[in-house]
Amino acid sequence: MKKSIRTVCEVTTGTLTVGLDLGDRNSYAVVLDEAGEVIVEGKLRTRDQDLRRHFGGLRPMRVAIEAGTQSMWVNRVLGELGHEVIVANPRRLRLISENPTKQDRVDAEYLARLARMDPKMLHPIRHRGEDRQRDVQLLRSRQALMQCRTALINHVRSAVKLFGERLPSCSADAFAARAVPKIPELLTGSLLPLLQEIARMTRQLKRYDRKVEELCAKKYPETRHLLQIRGVGPLTALAFVVTLEHPARFRTSRSVGPFVGLCPGRKQSGDRDPERRIHKKGDRYLRQLLVTCGHYILGPFGKDCDLRRHGEKIARQGGKKAKKRAVVAVARKLAVLMHHLWATEEMYDPLYNARKRAA
Repeated sequence: MKKSIRTVCEVTTGTLTVGLDLGDRNSYAVVLDEAGEVIVEGKLRTRDQDLRRHFGGLRPMRVAIEAGTQSMWVNRVLGELGHEVIVANPRRLRLISENPTKQDRVDAEYLARLARMDPKMLHPIRHRGEDRQRDVQLLRSRQALMQCRTALINHVRSAVKLFGERLPSCSADAFAARAVPKIPELLTGSLLPLLQEIARMTRQLKRYDRKVEELCAKKYPETRHLLQIRGVGPLTALAFVVTLEHPARFRTSRSVGPFVGLCPGRKQSGDRDPERRIHKKGDRYLRQLLVTCGHYILGPFGKDCDLRRHGEKIARQGGKKAKKRAVVAVARKLAVLMHHLWATEEMYDPLYNARKRAA
């Protein structure tokens, strides 16, 4: 930077607002004075020591950044230095993401001006604590390993089909053992190493599952309230708790549906208010787990309960996508129910609504 933020801050009075466009190596900073004029701008290294050198020991400033891979630790460092940090939701900032002349300097200035006028326009988000984030990464690592194993299994099956053979249907956990004797001799050299890798991944996934169960039992005992629901396992319960962090974060349980992206989007204009798909703006992994639970509840192994009856009622309405709508509706209702059980610590009654209507 041609002028340091420290030098400008020492000679300028009034409240300063900083827009910081974060990059992996370098970030661009734009500083506005109380009148909204740019008083200093330039690049700085995206490193802990550089941020502390530029922002340490200064009077508190309002700093706006976008959520991303670097935002969590930058938020923590600037917060420790006494500054007000606003983490903007990039999905809600079309002014920046769809700018035809997108530049780091322009993005940083937009962040600063929006933070100066009204921070709510940035749709600020709150990062999880480091402890919760570590547990979230355990779930993400398990998911990544699961996706790699699925890709390898699909590759092995398709390779065998090219030679006129078919591998037996079985679970992913049993695939490696069941597939070895069925591999054509011509493909033994190329596919056996992959089957060994699939077996190793399966063993690692079981270790992840044991770790998830251990976390539920010891670190997050509140998950026992969620595990009362048939179809909700330790993985979904843990993901729900670490993603939402605390039940008091939501004023009502119905707010959880939009939070995880399971509510329809809206595009109202005048008298038109068309029906739209779910907006999918929340945590993708948690949403996938809830939808999987919805499939189980409506599937052949699901037991009779209010959730199943609700989904069957929607499915009976007919139409090409009735079953899909039913699964999404059950997933949304399940999220609301899980939050309610977590917040109230009540015993779960599968047919509570049915009995209430009958009475």
